[in-house]
Amino acid sequence: MDPFRQTLDQGLLVIGIAAYVTGAFVLLGYFLLRTPVLRTIGLPLAIAGCAAQFAELGARWWMTGIWPLTNLYGSLSLFSAVAVLVFLVFAFRYDLAFVGGPVLALAAIALGYATTWNEGYMPAVPALQSYWIKIHVPIVIASYASFMVAFCVSLIYLLKAYAEQRYARHGATLRAVAAAPGGGTVGVTLPASSSASVAANAATPGVTRIDTPAIAPAAGAGDALAQWLAGLPSLARLDVMQYRIVAVGLPLLSLGIITGAMWAKEAWGAYWQWDPKETAALASWIVYAMYMHLHTRPEWRGTRTAWVSVIGFASIVFCYLGVNIWISGLHSYKM
Repeated sequence: MDPFRQTLDQGLLVIGIAAYVTGAFVLLGYFLLRTPVLRTIGLPLAIAGCAAQFAELGARWWMTGIWPLTNLYGSLSLFSAVAVLVFLVFAFRYDLAFVGGPVLALAAIALGYATTWNEGYMPAVPALQSYWIKIHVPIVIASYASFMVAFCVSLIYLLKAYAEQRYARHGATLRAVAAAPGGGTVGVTLPASSSASVAANAATPGVTRIDTPAIAPAAGAGDALAQWLAGLPSLARLDVMQYRIVAVGLPLLSLGIITGAMWAKEAWGAYWQWDPKETAALASWIVYAMYMHLHTRPEWRGTRTAWVSVIGFASIVFCYLGVNIWISGLHSYKM
């Protein structure tokens, strides 16, 4: 390959990593400080990094004639690019910019790790020289990327949910102390406006119920952490966002498993051989299918399904990297 093409390839890679790292810090600042200008700066950085990554993969294909997703470098590169793309779609459609910090940070880590597996421009092994690689791999990687974004939303949901429980316990303790003999000297006072607002929202038909009734009065009383938590989207909205992103990833994973089975039939003579990768993918599919089912049950929706999402992404990481790197099988990346 001539020096210009190598420089173009490496330049686009550097732009992608730099944009993700800078964007991660900027959007993390937006998440913590809620300064609109940080959102205005961070989203274009995410767009620039995503565009540079897709351009790098396309340029590598154009320059070599080799499909760029035949090794772990190309796979992880596509994973980070699609994760940022999914984030951007939801950020503009549902104002999900607050989750950009962790998404871009994980994308930068994935892309940085991918460079340690960059084998140059080697052709694919015979088993991968099939048209199925252009169908199966992008679909599966897109599902993994969607689950990563859902994982980040789940973490924010759990952060706010457990903070609500902490404030609820703290408020119950203060009320118990105030109600005890002699407790009147404690001087516990909750702002009447916040309490009235919570009660009004709970009692008025057609008005959205406040789902963090312990955080709201604490925020009204001037608690800085409570005020920051109150500025996050409601638990109900976070739950819906998490559900919608998983609802993108699960059909993609289902289609990926089906196309993988068809490719296996063509390459190895059987649709399913209980290879470690196949088994791990099936286990991940079961976890996310459970998530979708449990989300239909009100008693499970919320904290429990958020934990199922976290467990699901842990299973995806094991399926994607653990199996391929550390366990020998038909899908191993080990040389």
